[in-house]
Amino acid sequence: MTQAPPRLTTLLDECKQLAFDLNFTYAKQWKSESENRILVGYLPIYVPREIIHASNGLAVGILGAGDRKQIIKGDAYYQSYICHLPRGVIEMALDDNLNNFDGFLFPSICDCVRNLSGMFKLAKKGKFTRYFDYPQNFQKNIGGTFYRELIETIMNDMFKINGVKITNEALNNSIALYNRNRQLIEEMYAIRQEFPWRLSAVDAYHVMRAGMVVNVEKHNLMLEEIVQLISHDFGESLDNIRVVISGSFCEQPPIGMIKSIEMAGCYIVDDDLMLGSRWIIGDIDAHTNDGLNSIVDAFLTQSAPSSAIYDVGNPKGARLVTQVKMRNADGVIFCAASFCDPALLDRPDLQKACDNAGIAHINFQFHENTGQFKVIKEQAGTFSDSIKLWV
Repeated sequence: MTQAPPRLTTLLDECKQLAFDLNFTYAKQWKSESENRILVGYLPIYVPREIIHASNGLAVGILGAGDRKQIIKGDAYYQSYICHLPRGVIEMALDDNLNNFDGFLFPSICDCVRNLSGMFKLAKKGKFTRYFDYPQNFQKNIGGTFYRELIETIMNDMFKINGVKITNEALNNSIALYNRNRQLIEEMYAIRQEFPWRLSAVDAYHVMRAGMVVNVEKHNLMLEEIVQLISHDFGESLDNIRVVISGSFCEQPPIGMIKSIEMAGCYIVDDDLMLGSRWIIGDIDAHTNDGLNSIVDAFLTQSAPSSAIYDVGNPKGARLVTQVKMRNADGVIFCAASFCDPALLDRPDLQKACDNAGIAHINFQFHENTGQFKVIKEQAGTFSDSIKLWV
């Protein structure tokens, strides 16, 4: 059996360190190197990072504390019957992990994140705080107009801090860089679809999560090298089934849970864990006289399916079935954060679509600091065995 290239191991170790640095050391160092650089933190799932990049800023994904921080103060801010993510984030804010950030964006996923934006205002974190309200109407003259005005407001927030006026040339350049980022990510997923043993789901997750905390130029270089390295044959295929994970788009599962699913005999060939980095399907036009219009159009017409948006005439269930077939997957594992209303309310329709298409599926829930995975491993293992024996 050919071993993984040493350089790949080095890159993956770097990604792992970046992914779980709750002090955001890289981002803060990047900001310190130039006087007019800014840091804009954003909660899951999606914001148009291109506008932050074009404003000489770094968009930094804030994905919660996971199981790497004891939550004490955060529990005093929120009731017990909501997901765990807001507790971890407010704990980070109150413990000064998010110092030196200039602004924060809170995408409209659910009421928990809406309330978290208010908490940041009360705690006086950052020079601006915006609730990033996705349009739920996808007509260009209604939802598109609303969305453009919101983006322009955020552009003005950033301008007040560093005085950088976004030019169309700069915006087109940023769009091209993020186009390349999405292309490389899809190349990585395409290779994993055929040869998932070359890059484990845990390693792929580290690579994706690292991209939330470094500048896009650095992440593109890392991705290019990783894609090149895993394009060569090494490792050994196991008798695993291939699954798609659905429902984890906001609060992130513990690494132990992803490992448990893999150890139970499942190759995870697609997922929605880092959905924000893959939200726009395909490229955004980077060669127009109005780059902002290109970003708005892409959101209206190229958004990935998500429980965070109201889907009209394009059922999420049908798209999940298409995704499973495209990845040549054997089944779906529905895993959502406990109390995640958007994901859990969508689940019955998604399960029904799988049933109608003859796609096997199981489901369970988690929270970001789950510590015990024995039951999850047993459930995933039984699912794997049943497919091998009967499907």
